[in-house]
Amino acid sequence: MNAASAQTGPLKLYFMRHGETAWSLSGQHTGRTDLALTPQGEIEGRQLLPHLRDISFSHVLTSPSQRAQQTCALAGLWTQAEIEPDLSEWDYGDYEGLRSVDIRQVRPNWNVFQDGCPQGETPAQISDRADRLIRRLRTLSGNVALFSHGQIGRVLAMRWIGQPVSVGQHFALNVASLSVLASDPAHPEMPVIEMWNEIPKNSAVQFNHHLQS
Repeated sequence: MNAASAQTGPLKLYFMRHGETAWSLSGQHTGRTDLALTPQGEIEGRQLLPHLRDISFSHVLTSPSQRAQQTCALAGLWTQAEIEPDLSEWDYGDYEGLRSVDIRQVRPNWNVFQDGCPQGETPAQISDRADRLIRRLRTLSGNVALFSHGQIGRVLAMRWIGQPVSVGQHFALNVASLSVLASDPAHPEMPVIEMWNEIPKNSAVQFNHHLQS
């Protein structure tokens, strides 16, 4: 990560999940498949702009996937963006493109946060990836924007506060949402989730809608 433009101040992570894609709308798990935003997803990306334009970011990092990069551009931060591979979505392996309901027809009670994916990432592997990313992020300072995906976002938040990956299943994360990971000002050594799953005003996104990647 390029630290040339780093600003001083406590590290604060602004995590944005990408806008709607055809598969987030249909509920299909999207890991490696490089889908673009739908027209609605483009609207959602633009609606992030007024929430971010007055914030001075020391770094802007985005997943390699075009849906995350498009959201970053529509939110007005593409000129600062750097690609961060560890912001990629959970690798769903053999379950890529499937819906949870389809998977559970052959594997009842399957839960990605507990079981992972055959030929994809296990919970332990994605936890290690999130921990590696957090170690790098903690070398930065100031406000850092992250454009990424639903499941890795939930994992990142859990590992930020020292919780196991499995707890992430209880934290909904909608498309085009904004979350903030920071530290308690009175106890700087204590990581906190300062804001979670905030939907920009006037957005067509509804709570508990588009929860797949």
